[in-house]
Amino acid sequence: MTVEIVEIPGYVAGDWIIDPAHTDVGFKIRHLMLNKVRGQFTGVEGRIVTAENPLESTVTATIDLATIDTGNTQRDEHVRSADFLDVATYPTMTYRSTGLRPDGDAFLLNGELTLRGITKEVPLRLEIDGFGPDPFRQDDPFKGARAGFTATGELDRTDFGVGDTATIPGGGLGLGLKLQLILEIQAALQTD
Repeated sequence: MTVEIVEIPGYVAGDWIIDPAHTDVGFKIRHLMLNKVRGQFTGVEGRIVTAENPLESTVTATIDLATIDTGNTQRDEHVRSADFLDVATYPTMTYRSTGLRPDGDAFLLNGELTLRGITKEVPLRLEIDGFGPDPFRQDDPFKGARAGFTATGELDRTDFGVGDTATIPGGGLGLGLKLQLILEIQAALQTD
């Protein structure tokens, strides 16, 4: 068995908590076959454990689906309804990593996404943006650290029972099947 060694400049092993104030969980989806509508979820919490061997690192996250914001209140309410996310029945979406491996100049994070009570494998392309001191620790900025990550991926919304597949006049779907995920994550090292 070959052991793969990965070196990441400035890498810090430890237990990290996702900072929701400095994290963006975004998405985009095609609408009426014309353009892509964007949105985000502002309620996110999670934990990242960076292991001594980076490839043994893990992540878990929970998204509060009621915090969806697409810039349109009426659309947000419709997306929260049983037609799409059914937030009254399924208030959260969760992600749990199952593996990590190098992928060119980035990594491939395998994981299970649970949405509307359905769990499916959803891989994410992961970039490590860096590690540095925590300027928010006024007592001792070298006591803590911050880390940044960018992850992107795609899922088929119908795999999770989200929305319908109604067509529009002239052909095509009113709402695309593929939902693109764009995650900008900042996390704080837990030192206490």
